[in-house]
Amino acid sequence: IALLGWVPRGKGVLRSGAEAGDAIFVTGELGGSLAGKHLDFEPRLYEARWLAQHFSLHAMLDVSDGLAGDLRHILTASHVGAELLATSIPISREARLAAKASSSAKPALLAALTDGEDFELLFTVAGRDAVPLLDAWRKEFPKLPLTCIGRIKASEGITIRDKHGIRPFTAHGYDHFA
Repeated sequence: IALLGWVPRGKGVLRSGAEAGDAIFVTGELGGSLAGKHLDFEPRLYEARWLAQHFSLHAMLDVSDGLAGDLRHILTASHVGAELLATSIPISREARLAAKASSSAKPALLAALTDGEDFELLFTVAGRDAVPLLDAWRKEFPKLPLTCIGRIKASEGITIRDKHGIRPFTAHGYDHFA
């Protein structure tokens, strides 16, 4: 199935517009997609259009190759880096259950960061717009979580902040050519 559409000239939200100081947001929950979510999902087309019409988004894409992999697409195109807050990553119930079920399974946070085919929106917006965006989102989409997971920084690469401090995050998402 192919999906085609059009965007008025100059109105497209690309991967290349993220700026230092931007807030990073993601819709829904992440990880555990192989439990069936990748077969039964609703593309966030309406939500993406609403966001673009009501806020000045700097960069956006959908999470198909895992949060870490797709965030790297934005960072590379925008020549910036990111700091993620581990406790803010919205981990799906499926990822948590899989991690508990087997000692050989990925930890839930790692699954949320690297599993593919979540098909949630990942986008950046100026930090000053973060709170108004969250308020408007909750009114428009009360049943769909929207989470600020970190910020864009000037230095390249991804770091993750947790109870142990800040450290580089080097794991990647799904690689189609591996």
